[in-house]
Amino acid sequence: MSYFMKGVKCCRPVNQMHKVSGTLFKAHILKNILGINEQQFKISRTSSQLSSEEANSYHYVIVGAGSAGCVLANRLTEDPLSTVLLLEAGPKDTLLGSKRLMWKIHMPAALTYNLCDEKYNWYYHTTSQKHMDNRIMYWPRGRVWGGSSSLNAMVYIRGHAEDYNRWSREGAIGWDYEHCLPYFKKAQTHELGPDQYRGSNGPLYVTRGKTNHPLHHAFLEATQQAGYPFTDDMNGYQQEGFGWMDMTVHQGQRWSTASAYLRPAISRPNLSVAEKTLVTKILFQGTKSVGVEYVKNGRRKKAFASKEVILSGGAINSPQLLMLSGIGNADDLKKLGIPVVCHLPGVGQNLQDHLEVYIQQKCTKPITLYNAQKPVNMVRIGLEWLWKFTGEGATAHLESGGFIRSEPRVPHPDIQFHFLPSQVIDHGRVPSTMEAYQVHVGPMRSTSVGWLKLKSADPNDHPIIEPNYMSTERDIWEFRQCVKLTREIFAQKAFEKFRGPEIQPGSHVQSDKEIDAFIRQKADSAYHPSCTCKMGQLSDSTAVVDPQAKVIGIENLRVVDASIMPSVVSGNLNAPTIMIAEKAADIIKGLPSLQEKNVPVYKPKTLETQR
Repeated sequence: MSYFMKGVKCCRPVNQMHKVSGTLFKAHILKNILGINEQQFKISRTSSQLSSEEANSYHYVIVGAGSAGCVLANRLTEDPLSTVLLLEAGPKDTLLGSKRLMWKIHMPAALTYNLCDEKYNWYYHTTSQKHMDNRIMYWPRGRVWGGSSSLNAMVYIRGHAEDYNRWSREGAIGWDYEHCLPYFKKAQTHELGPDQYRGSNGPLYVTRGKTNHPLHHAFLEATQQAGYPFTDDMNGYQQEGFGWMDMTVHQGQRWSTASAYLRPAISRPNLSVAEKTLVTKILFQGTKSVGVEYVKNGRRKKAFASKEVILSGGAINSPQLLMLSGIGNADDLKKLGIPVVCHLPGVGQNLQDHLEVYIQQKCTKPITLYNAQKPVNMVRIGLEWLWKFTGEGATAHLESGGFIRSEPRVPHPDIQFHFLPSQVIDHGRVPSTMEAYQVHVGPMRSTSVGWLKLKSADPNDHPIIEPNYMSTERDIWEFRQCVKLTREIFAQKAFEKFRGPEIQPGSHVQSDKEIDAFIRQKADSAYHPSCTCKMGQLSDSTAVVDPQAKVIGIENLRVVDASIMPSVVSGNLNAPTIMIAEKAADIIKGLPSLQEKNVPVYKPKTLETQR
């Protein structure tokens, strides 16, 4: 987290929509570029004769310019004959075309500014969590070009191969590891070069940390002293173990999907993009999706899709828009006076997230990021980044981490660690108070499942979010393990010259009962909401989309984002969401799925031991 810097489109203003208006003018441009005659475009009327519906019609309308939406906008407009309108509720991620003027987004070390700012953030909150001392939990979600990839900690983690094989068993046929790995690779250019697991020609640049910080080295040495393996690529052959993290940072800048996918496509004449545009409803003819209604500059407008409407708003916004449009549990919709288009009781259900807690240790040497957060040093760091995109501002500092199994007989890792040579308090909203280091640790496959529902029929009202955290005995036990196993690592010899008193939970917290109380008081979301528009088979009454990401019972409507995961993966969600969009783009284009068979994946020699 961050640690220093706290058809004719004639209805839109030119300065808001990033394209020349006019389907005919676009057609004329394309005709000249491609040598295609007017008959091939089937343009038989002048713009003055076009109806208002045709005047704002596209092949595809994508709702949400986030981690998935930017990918789709790029891939679908690779075909110059496909027109796409991309609608985003938030603003651009640049100011006057400059990333430097929007340094709070693009400087990797400045990320907590936007995690805690409503300007680029939906700023959601959950219900009071009865299993967590009735705390209301804060859920930041991106509302800006790039979505949450413009707010997150830039950690690139794919999850485990078995997560995707599990998806297939859960009904997402064609989404097993051998069908997903090629799309991870297609998206990626890894600075270490290609291999059986890494890509080298994709728009998403992935790098390793450059700080070489002694505390990262101490952490990795301590994990090996504790008996865990070192893995040279936790996104490759072997997830289990500890090593150097991959990050979506390129040349010292955050490499969001807006940078990777949207900006390279923005000049295409067949792509139109509108920001600060709130989609309020999907439009239907019977059960066929034909477009969307949206509000821009206080005016209600419509855009029509001749092929498909695609929802990429994320695990909260996509089910919310489905329900606002009459797709969801019929009883709930009727209570709010929303006409039912399709009874799909799974919409908003199956909500899954990762919880994590910070285990913090005081550092006896002045080598943490504490000094970097002093005003004079913040200015120095900021100026270096603004000038050269280098220095301590060019990383999010979460450069090491790992995955382990909580106990014997667990088939693949179910606990994740992110190490940070600093102290974070309350999502970064409270400044660090001392020289300290910490690990973010939490279970990866929680058995607690929640839901979200509409608060009202008003699109401006945030939905009711009920994650149902810590509602099972298994989750409580796993968090105890997280605390105990982290303490064991921090107690290793590698930390001897740095280790001061434990700050959190503190040496007074020892019994299971005391650890449980600490978790209830201090665990927080890792910002990985997912699974609320579950992918599955038509025979599954809880499924919302089929394995082609089509909404069940509705024509010409898909959902493509983290909400369609059947179950949460064992790791961060940004890389898997980008993969989902890459794979969905091929499905939408009618292309056969990429596939790589028999790619080896590490398995422990025995499951009789925990490590």
